[in-house]
Amino acid sequence: MKFIPAKWDEYIVNQKGQIARRYYELCLLWELRTALRAGNVWLLNSRRYANPESYLLPQDQWFQMRLEICQLLQTAPDGTQQLQQLQTELEEQLSQLNQTLKNNDKVRLEDGKLVLSPLKAEELPESRKILQKVIGTRLPWVDLTQLLIEVDKWTGFSRRLIHAEGNSQPTQEARIYLYAALIAIACNMGLYAMAKAADLSYDRLVWYTNWYLQEDALPDAINAIVNFQYHQPLSHYWGGGNLSSSDGQRFPVAVKNRQAVALPRYFGYGRGVTFYTWTSDQHSQYRDKVIPSTVRDATYVLDGILDNETELAILEHTTDTAGFTEVVFALFALLGLQFSPRIRDLADQRLYRMSRDIEYPHLELLFKGKINQNMILERWDDLLRVAGSLKLGWVTASLFIGKLQSFEQKNALFRALQEYGRLLKTIFILRYLNNEDYQRRIGRQLNKGERLHDLRRFLCFANQGQIRRRQDEDLTSQSHCLTLVTNAVVTWNTVYMTAAIEQLRREGYQIQDEDITHLSPTRHEHINPHGKYKFDIDVELRRKALRPLREG
Repeated sequence: MKFIPAKWDEYIVNQKGQIARRYYELCLLWELRTALRAGNVWLLNSRRYANPESYLLPQDQWFQMRLEICQLLQTAPDGTQQLQQLQTELEEQLSQLNQTLKNNDKVRLEDGKLVLSPLKAEELPESRKILQKVIGTRLPWVDLTQLLIEVDKWTGFSRRLIHAEGNSQPTQEARIYLYAALIAIACNMGLYAMAKAADLSYDRLVWYTNWYLQEDALPDAINAIVNFQYHQPLSHYWGGGNLSSSDGQRFPVAVKNRQAVALPRYFGYGRGVTFYTWTSDQHSQYRDKVIPSTVRDATYVLDGILDNETELAILEHTTDTAGFTEVVFALFALLGLQFSPRIRDLADQRLYRMSRDIEYPHLELLFKGKINQNMILERWDDLLRVAGSLKLGWVTASLFIGKLQSFEQKNALFRALQEYGRLLKTIFILRYLNNEDYQRRIGRQLNKGERLHDLRRFLCFANQGQIRRRQDEDLTSQSHCLTLVTNAVVTWNTVYMTAAIEQLRREGYQIQDEDITHLSPTRHEHINPHGKYKFDIDVELRRKALRPLREG
C-alpha cells in the first residue's frame, strides 16, 4: 500500500477498511506506468526503458572515487555546505538589487513586472575605427590555397592528419591533395570540381580524402591551430582563453540525409542541418558538431567543453536562449564551471528564494516560489555521480540529457537537477541585473561567434551554400573541415595583423592597447577563396577545330 497516492485512497479502501481489488489493480498498473515513463522502474535489456544508472559510473567505482572526483570538480562533497554558500551569494545579490532597484533607470518595476532596458551599443572611439581600416590596407591579398599552406608551415596541422592505419604521415604529394580536399569540402565544392579546377587526379583526391581526413584525425589538426592561436600575443588582447560561447549555424541540405530535418522558418520547403560550434574568446573555434536543427541547442552545449583537448582552459561559457535550461545550469555548476547565457525575455523568468526570513520590499512581487532544499540534498550524491560520469567521459552530456528528457514523466533525479538549476539560474539573473559590465561581456563574446559565422558562410560559398552530403560521417567531415579552414583564416589574420601593428608603430603611428582589444581577426575581404581564372587568348584564337568530345 505504500506506493498508493492519497488521491486513490477513497477508491481503494472503503469505509469498512476493505480493499477494492479492481481499483487496487488499476492503481498499481497506473503507478507502474508512471514510474516506467519516469525511469524510476526499468526493464532489463531494454533501450527505451533502460535503467538510467546504466549511463553512470558503477556504484562500487563511484564510492572509491567520490572524494577524488569532488576535488577534480572543485565541488563540495557535502550538499548542505554547498547550499549554504549559494544562499549567502543569493542573499548578497538580492540585497544589492533591492537597494538599487528604486533609483535604477535600467532595471525597474512597472505594474509589478520587471522591466530591463536594452543596453545601448558601445560607442567605440574613432581611433579604433581608423585603426581597423589602416590595418585592412596593410594586410596582403592572399589566395585561400596560399593561406592554408602558410598556416600549416607555422602550426604543422597536416602532420596530425595521419593515415587511417596509423603508419604514415603525409608526403609532399599527399599534402597537396590534402590541402585540395580540405578546401573542396570546407567550401562545399566537392572533390570532382576541385580535381578539375586544380588539375589533380580525382581518384587520388578521393583516396587521400578517405584515408587521411578521418573523423579522429581532423580534430587533432584543429587543436594544433587553436593552440598556435592561443600562444599569439595579439590573441591575449581579446581574451585569456577562459571564456567561450556556442551557437548553431543552419545549412540547407539538397540531398537525402538522415540528419536533415524540415524547419520552414529557416529552410522553407526544404530540409537542413545545424553545424554547432564552440568559440573561444580568442576567436578560435575549438569544437564543432552536426546536430538536428529541431533539437534544442541546450542538449549539446556541454559536449564541446567536456571534449576540449586544446590548451584553452574554459571556465565560463555563454549561449543564447536556445542553449539554456535549468538542468544545464545545474550540470555546469556541478562540473565546476560558470554558465552565463544571454536569455531573451529575461523579465519573464521565475526567481526563487531559499528562505523567507529576510524580506526584500522592492522584490517581493518577483518571487515565484521557494527552493526545495530537501529535494536537492536527498539526491546530492546522485548529482555528484552524474557530474563525475560526465567529467570522466563515462557518458556524453547530450546522450544523458537526451535520455532524461525522453522520459514522459520526470524522475527524481531530473527534478533534483531542475531544482538545483533554478537556484543557480536565479543567482545568475541577479548578477546579470546588478552588473552592466557583465552583460556587455556576455554580449561581446556572443558577437564573436556571430562574426565567425559570417566568415564560415563566406568560405562555404559553392552550390549556393547547400550541403550535398548524404552520409552522417560525410557531414561530420565537412563540419570539421570548415572549422579547420575557418581557424586557419583567423590565425593567418592574427599573425599578419600583429606584423601590421608593429610596422605602424615603427612608422610612429600611435596605437592604444584599448583599440587593439576591439579588433577582430575574422575579416576576409583580402582573401580569395575562388581560385584564379586564366585567359590564354593566343591559344584559343589559334584553335581551328572544335575541342574533341569526351569518350562516353
